[in-house]
Amino acid sequence: MGLLLYLILLFCSGLIVGGLGRLALPGPDPMSIWATVGIGILSSLIAGLLAYALLGNPDAGGFVGSVLVATLIVYLIRRSRGQTLWSTRRDPRQTRF
Repeated sequence: MGLLLYLILLFCSGLIVGGLGRLALPGPDPMSIWATVGIGILSSLIAGLLAYALLGNPDAGGFVGSVLVATLIVYLIRRSRGQTLWSTRRDPRQTRF
């Protein structure tokens, strides 16, 4: 029962952090719920590792740091798709279709 509860809480926290990271940037982001959860979990891990490396405290990652890293990851994903921060439409000169 402990592992199942851990996985459910991990999914929920990833969904909340990833969702807030997506909400921090204007415009729509065509991602699935699984991508949002993955971004949330990955950003929590990265924020915890960065806080531990910089501050030396294993409990210093925090919720705000996770949301900031999630916002950065969403921005990088958006840039890799050919979108900008304000325009979520792709540049027609850079697409093949």
